[in-house]
Amino acid sequence: MPTFYNISLKNYNTFGIDAKAKTLIEVTSEQELMQHLKALQGQSKFILGGGSNMLLQRDIEETVLHIHLKGKEIIKEENQQVLVRGMAGENWHEFVLWTLQHDLGGLENLSLIPGNVGTTPVQNIGAYGVEIKDRMVSCDAIHKETLEKVTFSNHDCAFGYRESIFKHAVKDQYIITSVTFLLDKAPHTLHTSYGAISQELEVMGIPQPSIQDVSKAVIRIRESKLPNPKELGNSGSFFKNPIVDKSIAENLLKTYPEMPHYTVNEHQTKVPAGWLIEQAGFKGKRIGNAGMHAKQALVLVNYGEATGAELWEVAQMVQNEVLSKFGIALEPEVNVIS
Repeated sequence: MPTFYNISLKNYNTFGIDAKAKTLIEVTSEQELMQHLKALQGQSKFILGGGSNMLLQRDIEETVLHIHLKGKEIIKEENQQVLVRGMAGENWHEFVLWTLQHDLGGLENLSLIPGNVGTTPVQNIGAYGVEIKDRMVSCDAIHKETLEKVTFSNHDCAFGYRESIFKHAVKDQYIITSVTFLLDKAPHTLHTSYGAISQELEVMGIPQPSIQDVSKAVIRIRESKLPNPKELGNSGSFFKNPIVDKSIAENLLKTYPEMPHYTVNEHQTKVPAGWLIEQAGFKGKRIGNAGMHAKQALVLVNYGEATGAELWEVAQMVQNEVLSKFGIALEPEVNVIS
């Protein structure tokens, strides 16, 4: 469990922001985690996972615990379903590929999403019609102060659109150590109707796709629209797709009949944030070393050595313009550390 002092976090966050950590401890086991939490009881702690869901605007004075727990396993098989567990420090995409190597279906639509396994329930990550809540059975966690080990069931997590109990009722109280998923053996049920998956499979010349083919199609789509964080600092989609009252969407459609929209329920409608940002004139707009990506207006990018404050300034400009033009408030999907 190496400890680093005054270390740059540039390689620990996908925006590539050169914030500093006064102290960073690499935690590689639950035992180490318990030891450090006990030693740091009563002190402020900063929990770091894959660094894919945060925008750092400051140096971190708190002790940083980098959760680097590794391991993935099949823990139970029953008829057509399999329980698998991934430790919190496993790279999410590599974990998805591992499930596909075992021909287990359910996570293929979530391929290439940045981050680690442990943070997936916090955000209830989702893509192409599938969310973590559809496959997660439970997650194990440790309370940062009491050191109590707790297992949160799917129901306990109170999942919503990019929401969970970890962002509200128990925010900053627990460290997730592992996540358990229920996956399917063949024959698999595929989810290809959402987005451009069906069209991409046609382009690939695959009339009868497997779960592995669906994953490849998702990867191709994401790579065509989203920048690689290793080449251009970003955190994927920066804003949530806003859910508005149906009446608001209906009024907007009178002015913008081409506006994409999706029914959530009889009272609410989801409007793509990327479309709103593009209409507000920010797609591909660059201000210094920060801006919105040219291929996907929803992605805030670091073109060079932008600071967190510079990136957040662009994000706020986007929020203000969209609010002024459409009357819709955009909410960050990314955790802004200020």
